[in-house]
Amino acid sequence: MKHIFYLTAFFFLIYFTACDTVDSADLSGEWLIPKDQVFDGGPGRDGIPSIDDPQFINVSSASYLTDDDLVVGFKNGAVVRAYSHPIMDWHEIVNDKVNGKNIAITYCPLTGSAIAWNRDGLVGGSTFGVSGLLYNTNLIPYDRGSQSNWSQMMIKSVNGNLIGQEIETSKMVETTFKTWKEMYPNSQILSTNTGFSRSYGTYPYGGYRTNTDLLFPVNGEDNRLHKKARVLGIIVGESTITYSIDSFGEDISVINNSFSGLKHVAAVSKGKNFAVAYNRELVDGTILEFTVVQNELPIIMFDGEGNKWDVFGEAVEGPRAGTLLEATKSFISYWFAWAAFYPNAVIYQ
Repeated sequence: MKHIFYLTAFFFLIYFTACDTVDSADLSGEWLIPKDQVFDGGPGRDGIPSIDDPQFINVSSASYLTDDDLVVGFKNGAVVRAYSHPIMDWHEIVNDKVNGKNIAITYCPLTGSAIAWNRDGLVGGSTFGVSGLLYNTNLIPYDRGSQSNWSQMMIKSVNGNLIGQEIETSKMVETTFKTWKEMYPNSQILSTNTGFSRSYGTYPYGGYRTNTDLLFPVNGEDNRLHKKARVLGIIVGESTITYSIDSFGEDISVINNSFSGLKHVAAVSKGKNFAVAYNRELVDGTILEFTVVQNELPIIMFDGEGNKWDVFGEAVEGPRAGTLLEATKSFISYWFAWAAFYPNAVIYQ
């Protein structure tokens, strides 16, 4: 019963602090997912308000965060920004423009999944909002241009005028505030000046992050890992491979791997609490072999050509300086959610 209490308490907070809740959830029309498995979370469309005019401060001024709080980082050119879980827990979507690029940082606290969506592919760079609907207990955003509903972890529209359309994603780095400050001490981070009154220092779901409780039903169950284990999952066609962060050591590990034809490199650290993966086959056909670099964050690896690469997959030293590794189709989520969306996932050992 305690999970019901957490959910009820959260929605009461939303209703009594949000003044702009609008339409209730709409389940009409054709869906790519089983309609009877789409649940109405309760607060209605925009009842959990997205942040559409984000304000930022220097990371050194972010006194509302502890070193263990998680943040998701985004980099476009010279502009580096972070978006903290303690704010995203309450808003789930931030519509932002970073160095000329329109993005939506989408985060679902119930599945622990953060993905950067590129809005430039939508008509007018349409913003996203929270529909109030859930599938596999995962966020279903809607775009305000076409009113289409999207599955966050499927990365595609599942209902509406854009049904079936996939959305382009961008590289993100999710880690602790402590590690982020070590990597990018001069970066900006989302401010609590959001225009809404929320208890940003209070996690709204109680013990949800570490217990085995789920608030809504999901498809299937895979007990190979703890339900709330955080994994980096990579999607390659119809197959997926995952890297469980807690299965790695305190130092950074770099794995040169090939899965379902994708030659990729994964860099994971339990101690620094991050996991990223990039395509190691370059556009000129070169296949790089990487070796780990310790204690030089944000640099995490080097290759046989003498290049050093940072956590965003950019060569920052060497003959290929400025080259960007192609991002894999990957993101971090709780294991139960990855297994629900992508059953029979391979777990890297």
